[in-house]
Amino acid sequence: MLTFISFWRAAAIVLNDLGSSAFYAGGIAEQAVGKAAPWFILGVMLFSFAVRAVYVESCSMFTRGGVYRVVKEALGGTFAKLSVSALMFDYILTGPISGVSAGQYITGLLNELIIVCANHGWLPLALSPTTTHRVFQFDMNHTSALFAAAVTIYYWWENTKGIEESSEKAMKVMQITTVMVVILLIWGVYSVYVQGAHLPPPPTASNMHFSEDALGFLKGTKFVPILGLFGVLMAFGHSVLAMSGEESLAQVNREIEHPKLKNLKRAAIVIAIYSFVFTGGATLLASMLIPDGPRTHIYQDNLIAGLAMYMTGPEVLKIGFRIFVVIVGFLILSGAINTSMIGSTGVLMRVAEDGVLTDWFRKPHKRFGTSYRIVNLVFAMQMFTIIVTRGDVIMLGEAYAFGVIWSFTFNSLAMLVLRWKYHGERGWKVPPNIRIGKTEIPVGLASVFLVLLTTAIVNLFTKSVATVSGIIFAAAFFVIFSISEKRNKKQHALTARQMKEHFQLDHEDIVSRETVGVRSGGVMVTMRDAANPFALKWALSRTSTDEQDIVVLTVRMMGVGGPEFLGPEDQIFSEHEQMVFTKAISVAESFGKKVSLLVVPAGDIFAALVQTANSLEVDSVVSGLSTKMSPEDQAFHIGQAWEALPEPKRQMNFYVINPSGESKVYYLGPHAPSLRPDDVQLVHRLWLNLRRDPSIQDLHHSDIITYALTRLASQYAREKQEIIRDLRSYKSSDAPTGRVLNSSDSALTGVGTGPGRRSAFDSTDGE
Repeated sequence: MLTFISFWRAAAIVLNDLGSSAFYAGGIAEQAVGKAAPWFILGVMLFSFAVRAVYVESCSMFTRGGVYRVVKEALGGTFAKLSVSALMFDYILTGPISGVSAGQYITGLLNELIIVCANHGWLPLALSPTTTHRVFQFDMNHTSALFAAAVTIYYWWENTKGIEESSEKAMKVMQITTVMVVILLIWGVYSVYVQGAHLPPPPTASNMHFSEDALGFLKGTKFVPILGLFGVLMAFGHSVLAMSGEESLAQVNREIEHPKLKNLKRAAIVIAIYSFVFTGGATLLASMLIPDGPRTHIYQDNLIAGLAMYMTGPEVLKIGFRIFVVIVGFLILSGAINTSMIGSTGVLMRVAEDGVLTDWFRKPHKRFGTSYRIVNLVFAMQMFTIIVTRGDVIMLGEAYAFGVIWSFTFNSLAMLVLRWKYHGERGWKVPPNIRIGKTEIPVGLASVFLVLLTTAIVNLFTKSVATVSGIIFAAAFFVIFSISEKRNKKQHALTARQMKEHFQLDHEDIVSRETVGVRSGGVMVTMRDAANPFALKWALSRTSTDEQDIVVLTVRMMGVGGPEFLGPEDQIFSEHEQMVFTKAISVAESFGKKVSLLVVPAGDIFAALVQTANSLEVDSVVSGLSTKMSPEDQAFHIGQAWEALPEPKRQMNFYVINPSGESKVYYLGPHAPSLRPDDVQLVHRLWLNLRRDPSIQDLHHSDIITYALTRLASQYAREKQEIIRDLRSYKSSDAPTGRVLNSSDSALTGVGTGPGRRSAFDSTDGE
């Protein structure tokens, strides 16, 4: 079952990750490059517009995009494993740095409240300061680490059970965060005006003061990079963690509703503007309002909390706003832990689907149905990171930048290569692009790649912690991926390795709308070949799933005289069914529309189709063109099966779709016949002639048809053989049995539809 979400909710999910960096990026950047750091944060946020455009282009090509898929398509499996190893370093660190940062905000608030209580004599004697003891204070790093561990354990259990649909929670968090951001910006700008605060120093060589840690491997050498472009790139590299979370856009793309590409671009714009205003604006205001000493020593790791305390206004309002900031920080930062788990699980699932990780990792939980083994792996690595760093945000931030910049670099390089290598559908391209003759030069994409590559190389020399830890982590993952992939290739040496989803077979004794969870009047699509899903594509392109549900059905044939259908404990989801439904899920994701999956056992495929369609109360059944039967033969067998149904039975349309997208429609049950133009003219001429008699001036066309049918029925009882002989002579061999519906038809009106009888795919009423 797929649940698709609006672009607002998609943006909220990404911003829960990307927006969280606003709470810690400014302090980390300033410690590395000095007071000019806010300008580099703003520069990074502007540059993130371009990086996000690269992701939009890749998502328009691959519904299940992301670094691994894109890099593999362009550069091969080795580079793909390297890139996803770096990306996993990013995702694994997102949880700890967000959790620790949330802990810093909460611990800082608790310590400050303890001081306020001590000053007013509100503390218990055991905690009150004496001549030999100072007031009790929580250790910032250790307490933050403990808090991060507790929240990580909570989200590990939530993801193990399975989070139903988290976009609503993400949306609520961002709504609350937006209230805080609006107050922060308005009050902050007012405070700047009242206090006469000045902008931070411009990002010139004389204003960049790198810490010893920020020099990395260049520390102590004669080549101290404090001047020129290299210094700018260094400062830019130390600020790049402010745009972490871009990969979340590729992961959430598969969940964006129809029209997918349009909504993806809308989400990207919302994310870009919001993150620029929030992260860039908050960092700039903090540097202007918080004095240098408190900013670099007290509020370095909880900058927005410090900003709240240096606004212009009553003390009680500032404390109240700080509490609100801490609450919002807890919500968005803890939400980022959840996003990191979901994102890293999604990345590892793509790797496992491709055969790089063994299927052991993808086995669903027996009780919850989740990919719990991958969740456990991610959880273990995040807990290890929290314990090793012991809550040091600066150390986490330094290491974090490694995965961020290298995953972006690999992704942009791959997209650059795919401009010449990939000839499939591409919905959008990063501008600008210059065409010289038949050659198109991707100026914008190449520029983004060069900036990322240069920054990544500079970071290798100036971020020693990130370089060492990142290379060790990425190398370990690369080795694990390589060994696992070789093992998989041996196991699957005799069969072609294809991506397959894992499904849980939920057994029900009776097929009904309630058990499948669909509304009356839906569409049922039969699917038996994973390689040719043209019937499903046809139905998805013509169905609004807001109004009608789509059920994808495959029939499990039970041999005559063979074993009976076994109980639920003995059911095995066959590989054929797995491949069919894997393709169905993939196609539905590409359209951004929901489908429900159903497998039914049967001895007669046509009986199974009409029985299931009748039980589900669908309006239409859509089937692909059979390789063994003509559309007329398929319709004949379906019609016979429908006639054999017990009453009550539902009228429905039966569509047969060929690979080119043309369709023929047949009606099951009583329906208005398809009249040829000559027949219509004949009825009209009779009507004109008969109305000349004054006694029947009110005669209608329908009266003529009713009289003719009544006479025929009466004569058939007396002259059966003669009428059959006459009908045989009148029957045209080329009489149409169904109308071909082309995709270019503006009104897909089915043949012979009468009052109250419409094709499910009509856009106008039939006659």
